[in-house]
Amino acid sequence: MSAQWVVYQEDELAIEGEWTLAHFPQLKAAIAHLPAQAGQAREISLENLQAIDTAGAALLVELLGVERVGEIHAWAPSLPAERQALLARIAQAMSSSLAPKPVSEPWWHAMLALLGQQVDALWHQQLQLMGFTGLVVATFARILWHPRRWRLTAIVAHIQQSGFNAVPIVALLTFMVGAVVAFLGATVLRNFGATIYTIDLVAFSFLREFGVLLAAILLAGRTASAFTAQLGSMKANEEIDALRTQGLDPIELLVLPRVMAMLITLPLLTFVGMLSGLAGGAMVASLSLDIALSQFIGTLERDIAVTHFLLGLSKAPVFAFVIALIGCLEGFKVKGSAQSVGEHTTSSVVQSIFMVILLDALAALFFMEMGW
Repeated sequence: MSAQWVVYQEDELAIEGEWTLAHFPQLKAAIAHLPAQAGQAREISLENLQAIDTAGAALLVELLGVERVGEIHAWAPSLPAERQALLARIAQAMSSSLAPKPVSEPWWHAMLALLGQQVDALWHQQLQLMGFTGLVVATFARILWHPRRWRLTAIVAHIQQSGFNAVPIVALLTFMVGAVVAFLGATVLRNFGATIYTIDLVAFSFLREFGVLLAAILLAGRTASAFTAQLGSMKANEEIDALRTQGLDPIELLVLPRVMAMLITLPLLTFVGMLSGLAGGAMVASLSLDIALSQFIGTLERDIAVTHFLLGLSKAPVFAFVIALIGCLEGFKVKGSAQSVGEHTTSSVVQSIFMVILLDALAALFFMEMGW
């Protein structure tokens, strides 16, 4: 069987013509028409090989095999030395794997790389949150002096959904936590004969910390996720783009009602949480410590200043603002699929709880330094 560049006959293979890049398609076609055993021919002749470059050398190596071409000086001594060197070098290159060798790195390199990625992502996340905060504040300042642009119906609806509907779960949770705190305090203080101070422990913890913190965490899991899911679904369905097309501002229409509803709702839920926590502590004090309700209330009036109540309540608007912003921002970041909605909903809950706890810790340090 013959072709212009290669001839195979009676276990003899003759390589002829110019094996260069200019003839690469013809050379591939000629090799494809050779029988499978052509590359294993007993005799190979390169006497009529007129020219060869790296492309032709690579085809020749594929045809004859890496090992056979690597020993070309033994079976083709009459071939010019430069062509022997070219073929040998191509065979050597094709014999080695092109895949890079895996580099073993210390385990702490991967940990540091992961830490760096997480810190960088957190930094960009906080930058986005600060930019979104500025956008919301600017929009609020623009419509503040135009009451007709306030979305009162939407605000009332969100107060109903995020506030009043959350009263039972907030009251129940803070009641049980108040009972647990009173029980643990009584267990420890009984050893010192100071069970009466269980009242102070419950009052301090709920008025300053637990009342607002538990309410904020519940709203972070309940309301922030709802905001993200609602806005994310609208983003996936291109409803937000439709609002912009109609000349409506999504921040004014969708974000501000939710933020204002949260600013009203969380302080009210915080008040409910404080009362429920104190009620849980009073129940444990009455059943386990034989402290009458009148004595419990009298001790509160005598030992607990109203400052603690005001300090706890003052953190509620800050937490509400942050939770609402994170929930809305994550909703706007949805890419357009159901999976993206789920991912950003989870992210909004995690971010909201993290920011609430971080801000609460900073507030506690600030109040302690101020002596409040």
